[in-house]
Amino acid sequence: MNDPDCIFCQIVTGQRPAHVLLESEHAISFLDARPVFPGHSLLVPRDHYETLADLPPSLLGEFFADAQRLAVAVEAGMEAKGTFVAMNNRISQSVPHLHVHVVPRRPKDGLRGFFWPRQKYASEEEMAAVAGRVREALDRT
Repeated sequence: MNDPDCIFCQIVTGQRPAHVLLESEHAISFLDARPVFPGHSLLVPRDHYETLADLPPSLLGEFFADAQRLAVAVEAGMEAKGTFVAMNNRISQSVPHLHVHVVPRRPKDGLRGFFWPRQKYASEEEMAAVAGRVREALDRT
């Protein structure tokens, strides 16, 4: 199940070229065309799912096993000291096809929290209220 207008689906089907790194039954990874650093890679499911919530539970284990394998390979292959592994869902998702970013990291590489400002909760009570809202949502799923 692919979307013919999706750039990542076009890579999966071979209609668009990419520097493919890893291929498994359910996923494929390739170099990001606009990397944060050389070696910045993307892992996508072969079928078109827009967000993590859309990925069938039966694929979660295999997909994240591939993400783990890719993170280890990027770190080793790029002689990095670590990796940053991230996923956007809708907001800041430049291609609406689920994808995991694996970015090689080095001390003092210039990334500071990967583009977002950090903030504190105003109080312990606010933190508890936020935790309660998320727990309630979990109970509904």
